[in-house]
Amino acid sequence: MTENTRNMTVLVTGATGRTGSRVAAAARAAGLTVRPGSRATGFDWDEPSTWAGALAGANAAYLVHPTDVGSPAATESVGALAREAVGLGVRRLVLLSSRGEEQALATEEALRSSGADWTVVRAAWFAQNFSEGPLVEGLCHGELVFPAGEVREPFVDVRDIADVVVAVLTGGGRYTGREVEVSGPRLLTFREAVAEISAATGAAMTYTPVSAREYGEVLAGFGVPAEEVTFLVELFGSLLDGRNAYLSDGVPEILGRAPRDFPEFAREAAAAGAWKA
Repeated sequence: MTENTRNMTVLVTGATGRTGSRVAAAARAAGLTVRPGSRATGFDWDEPSTWAGALAGANAAYLVHPTDVGSPAATESVGALAREAVGLGVRRLVLLSSRGEEQALATEEALRSSGADWTVVRAAWFAQNFSEGPLVEGLCHGELVFPAGEVREPFVDVRDIADVVVAVLTGGGRYTGREVEVSGPRLLTFREAVAEISAATGAAMTYTPVSAREYGEVLAGFGVPAEEVTFLVELFGSLLDGRNAYLSDGVPEILGRAPRDFPEFAREAAAAGAWKA
């Protein structure tokens, strides 16, 4: 940590979410003062009137939008919040983006054009997507139905994302104006990932690939709004086409160590009861 970050206060948006909770924990462990940004603390991405109070007096902010980073809502909100942050003197902004997602480029540009001292952290598919969120229920019942075919993905542990974000925040400007890509240490298919989870839990689990359109019908059946279903069908149809079947060096470059491997995640999540029905 550099001298000018020892007393840093960082607004962590999505502080109760998959990445924000880990960023908040890692930031506290690094000695930063964390200001959690969530509806519970009065911050709401959908209510711009709540932004100034959350930003006032902070030195930096971690930005993760509750909708997909490539959605029009994310582009509009991230740009507007970034401009307000700069106007309030909060110039150090780190955005979580999605590696390989063309739809996310507009949101990244909205951050760049805000005048902030920005860094974009582009992450591969989260390992924790299997243990937290909509995929869990299927795995608890022994089957993951998902439109990923047999593509290979370098699943990244969210804790590594958090450690990278904190290193970027405390790097004294070393990573300002950069896109940092992070991934896990090796490529796995979704079928292989499910097999790792099965081995960790001792429960039989299978993977059933379907088309993006078929998966959209499943989402619609769960009550997901039609507009969001259309966006996700398009997103999965493009993002899961094999374009992410490569490794990124952000974790070893910034943290000086290898990324956590998927089996380690699976064993720890299984021990915590992530997939108990």
